Amino acid sequence: MLASEKLAIAAHLHVLLRRKAGRVTDTEWMAVNADYAAEMVRVARSVAQEGAHADLGEWADKLEQAWNPRPAVAVSAREQLARVGLRAAAPASPVSPADPEAPRYIGGLR
Repeated sequence: MLASEKLAIAAHLHVLLRRKAGRVTDTEWMAVNADYAAEMVRVARSVAQEGAHADLGEWADKLEQAWNPRPAVAVSAREQLARVGLRAAAPASPVSPADPEAPRYIGGLR
């Protein structure tokens, strides 16, 4: 994940912690230091449980995901289409003229 994305998540979490818990954090340090980010995730989750603030828990999860991304699973194009309920189109025939009587170039294009 890009550093700017981590910083954006950290800034959002900072605002939520400031408003809901009166807690001041360092957003830049949260975006570059994994230990500090992990501690802020722990703090945000504990505040979320104490005050029933679901949004704090969601943003804590986002920050944790930013630092510990799950590996992407390779999925083929057919599997992706099957997930959304579409069928893969059959490949078109390489030679299928629209009009069989149409004149053709002989020997290539000029």
